[in-house]
Amino acid sequence: MWDSLPGPVKGPLGRLLGCVPPPYLMGRRFRRNLRGAMESQWWTRERIRAYHLEQLRRTCALAGRRSPFYERHFRAAGFSVRDLQAVEDLARLPTIDKQTIADHRENMRTVAPGSPGVDEVSTGGTSAMPLRFYIDADRSPREYAYLVACWARAGYVPTVPLAVFRGRVVSPVRRGLHHEYDPILRRHFYSSFHMSDEDMSRYVAHVSAIGPCFLHVYPSTVATLARFLRERGVPAPRNVLGVIAESEVVYPEQRRMVEEVFGCRYFSCYGHSEKLVLAAECERTTDYHVFPTYGYFELLDPAGRPVTTAGQRGEIVGTGFINTVMPFIRYRTGDYATYVSDRCEACGRQHPIIRDIRSHRIQEFLIASDGSEIPWTALNMHDDTFEHVRQFQFRQDTPGRATLRVVPAQGFGEEDRRRILGNLGRKLDDRVVLSIETTDAISVTPRGKAIYVDQRVRAIHD
Repeated sequence: MWDSLPGPVKGPLGRLLGCVPPPYLMGRRFRRNLRGAMESQWWTRERIRAYHLEQLRRTCALAGRRSPFYERHFRAAGFSVRDLQAVEDLARLPTIDKQTIADHRENMRTVAPGSPGVDEVSTGGTSAMPLRFYIDADRSPREYAYLVACWARAGYVPTVPLAVFRGRVVSPVRRGLHHEYDPILRRHFYSSFHMSDEDMSRYVAHVSAIGPCFLHVYPSTVATLARFLRERGVPAPRNVLGVIAESEVVYPEQRRMVEEVFGCRYFSCYGHSEKLVLAAECERTTDYHVFPTYGYFELLDPAGRPVTTAGQRGEIVGTGFINTVMPFIRYRTGDYATYVSDRCEACGRQHPIIRDIRSHRIQEFLIASDGSEIPWTALNMHDDTFEHVRQFQFRQDTPGRATLRVVPAQGFGEEDRRRILGNLGRKLDDRVVLSIETTDAISVTPRGKAIYVDQRVRAIHD
């Protein structure tokens, strides 16, 4: 409702609402979910297992009763909800993956088409293959409560402002500064599409003036900002209390540089649009603690066996507890991590600890006409932009110009071309001119991973 209000209404209303503490603006459900998330991270292993079993039974019962896909899936596996006597019994079901969702999306739903309270969303094509699925429209109070619980480990509280560099389209205001302010959540939005030296100088000056705050960033964007400050000898804003990084792989060298430049803790979280697994770094280490009540987490080796040996890597597989409209049961995320333990010696939490998460969310850039870098994550589209596109990839060999190569799905036509160019063009703001080229296939790496940006321009900071 707030986002849809016209600007003249937002101004005075925002000043009024800005006086109300955010937890009260966000409602009773948010406060209840936040309390639950904060408390459950300290549950014993026995209580967590009991909760998991209860939620897995609930999820599987719903899916088997109302989803045509899962009814067949369970029958083919010889699986019944009655078989769930322990959480390990879920392994009797085969895993599913992105292709499963793409092939059976409509039959995976537990509600009829056109039912109220349903959103159709997209993962944004982070592995160059857009994934569209359905989810509960009222998920926000629970989802945001878990995020706040994650960020609390870095010292964040909802009354402290966030300076956000995460892909929002931000129009320029006075003196060319790309900035918007949301008084409801106390967020200052800056444009990660406009990261020239002049832009970053303006951002630093503005952030310095907003009082104690946290940076909420893409790892690649804050690395660009920190590199600029270091190379120019510009002091970082001293009012930044911490850096909260999400949505991309975090590299140790970047972490060290950002912490040196900003003089505060760099804190990272792991999650995904499918809302199956959420993990956040410990207050005392950089290992990730998996939230026990967000979803059921598995780490599997290439043969599909549970990873239980410290130092062994596996694929993250999740069963979500948030999405009741289209359950994801034993979904292979394509993300990999190293197993550490089921108990953190530093803080005492008793749930899975992982590190070295490496995913399809690698850091890739388009190079703008002025030589600055635009991170690919900032171009994610969570709407119908790629509705009739099976896969896509950016190819660039000239700064300021790029080709979007698409593998068309059935129904792709000139309207899709116009929509894609229009939607991406608004984000790129004429700093990269796009053209579209259709192709039958897009190549992958030797390990079978998709490349989102086939970048042939040497970045100015390489």
